[in-house]
Amino acid sequence: MDIAIVGSGTVGTALGVAWVRAGHRVVAATGRGATAERRATWLPTTPVLAVSEAVARAEVVAIGVPDDALASTIAEVAGAVTPGTWVLHLSGAQGLGVLDPIAASGARVLALHPLQTFADVAGALDVLPGCAMAVTALDEEGFAMGERLARDLSGRPFRLDDAQRPLYHAAAVFASNYLVAVSSAGEALFALAGVPEALAAMRPLQEATLANVHRLGPRAALTGPAVRGDAGTIDGNLHAIAEVAPHLLAPYVDLCRTSLSVAGDRLSPSGRAAVEEVLSRWS
Repeated sequence: MDIAIVGSGTVGTALGVAWVRAGHRVVAATGRGATAERRATWLPTTPVLAVSEAVARAEVVAIGVPDDALASTIAEVAGAVTPGTWVLHLSGAQGLGVLDPIAASGARVLALHPLQTFADVAGALDVLPGCAMAVTALDEEGFAMGERLARDLSGRPFRLDDAQRPLYHAAAVFASNYLVAVSSAGEALFALAGVPEALAAMRPLQEATLANVHRLGPRAALTGPAVRGDAGTIDGNLHAIAEVAPHLLAPYVDLCRTSLSVAGDRLSPSGRAAVEEVLSRWS
């Protein structure tokens, strides 16, 4: 198929390369800033065109712009698309409704979202194989097209109800973005404690923790003072944080409460009460 990438940032470029490797043709790309350099590196034979020109060349249009630019980009695509063209967006948070102007033009619409984090094109291409990919469509034909495109990316497609996409995206934020945020807090506190090469030092701990989560499930994998009901240790942690990084007190308290919830019946009522009493003094 002839595919146009509208918004050839990291995600759009990586998917374009993977589709080319699967036998498709990326006939045009759009974008600003680093697009020309990125395209020259990864899609050197693909011309960078205006949206209207790119859309006119394609059987499938993949929109990979940031969410804040999605509505205006869709309006531009809707003014150029021809009936029967497939148009998909790559946003995890947005549903099919944002594509209504394109559907009104007679094009066929769907949403495709790889459940993966893409920091750069090379890394994205490494992690695409086996990646779960959410497909949302209006009908069976749309699901079939989305699943085909996902499989051509070496992904594992699954069907996601349109109404559940915001919740799905919130889950992805917890699983990826907030993991990074918590890692940053851990690195900062290790460094303040005098641990050399803090990021490298904590890597085995994090890798073993994630391995346990996927081997045992979150509840069984949970360790630490919250699940032990070790209120004195938690109080000591909070005193130490208050001295050097008071902005991390609230996150610690909130995450400790979340850990109590994850612990469930692994934690005795008396242990839970002791921890809650400490947390109440710090919140």
